[in-house]
Amino acid sequence: MIYYLPTHEYARVEGNIAYVGISEYAARQLGNVVYVDMPEVGDDVEAGEDFGAIESVKAASDLFAPVSGAVVEVNEHLIDNPRLVNENPMENWIVKIEMSDPAELESLMDEAAYKAHCESENH
Repeated sequence: MIYYLPTHEYARVEGNIAYVGISEYAARQLGNVVYVDMPEVGDDVEAGEDFGAIESVKAASDLFAPVSGAVVEVNEHLIDNPRLVNENPMENWIVKIEMSDPAELESLMDEAAYKAHCESENH
């Protein structure tokens, strides 16, 4: 299942692990990504708080955590090739978080609600 924040981060959940990245909509809006600032493995993140940043040729944006927990892995490929986010943002997640409170997912948007949110931003 995939959950979304209004700020365009997603959490793709497998068991107790959330793969967190930016949505395809956000990747298109940003344009060519040139840098991804990620936390360290072992860092704790809080739902709704920023955990890093993403920069493109057009803009820089903070990254917000959809869930709370410990960072168990960062996507090392993005250090040398941040544009992977543009190529396939759903496969090229930014961090893996071991969730401390899976109930937080209930406050996030599902795919249908997120799609409606994106459409409302375009009007």
